[in-house]
Amino acid sequence: MEFLSALADMILHVDRHLQLLASEYGVWLYAILFLIVFCETGLVVLPLLPGDSLLFAAGSLASMPASQLNPHYLFVIFMSAALLGDTVNYWIGRRVGPKVFHYEKSRFFNTAHLRKTHEFFEKYGGKTIIIARFIPIVRTFTPFVAGIGALPYPRFILFSIAGAFLWVGLFNYSGYWFGQLPFIQSNFKLLIIAIIGLSLMPPLIEYLKHRFRH
Repeated sequence: MEFLSALADMILHVDRHLQLLASEYGVWLYAILFLIVFCETGLVVLPLLPGDSLLFAAGSLASMPASQLNPHYLFVIFMSAALLGDTVNYWIGRRVGPKVFHYEKSRFFNTAHLRKTHEFFEKYGGKTIIIARFIPIVRTFTPFVAGIGALPYPRFILFSIAGAFLWVGLFNYSGYWFGQLPFIQSNFKLLIIAIIGLSLMPPLIEYLKHRFRH
């Protein structure tokens, strides 16, 4: 419970945490941001790390007059982390194989999330990789499922590049251009909740459709 509470605090107040890290580590914050996005994208055991909110908050921080962060450098850092994370996750899935679907319980990852992502993949095909960029948890499991056998790597990486470009570009530069507006600053927590809520809408709609269909 303490871990979940700390994680929720980090996500909802990601702007404050980034400011503290920036004041303490300076330009080394680039490496920290790279690591967070890489882990959230590349490791199926860490699907709850901040993603959309982190990109927006980092872009917002870069727009501050005294900031040491550059939005264009952030774009490159986030793109590199997302693509490397996707690639590592894909090859882990390829290595582990379909046998993971037979695990009823696992201490390392949620098999229910894995199956839901697989169903999402079956419905949308390769476009899942682009769509999943904007959906927490699904974003983490999609490369893994693709590696299990749903998609050849050359086709996978093309979709991954397109998805990462749209995802990073949208949230990083939205934060940079709008993050310092007084209205955004005074309602930053509500904005983060709205971003998370909107990103969870697609799987929620799919779930409701499934329930009412039966």
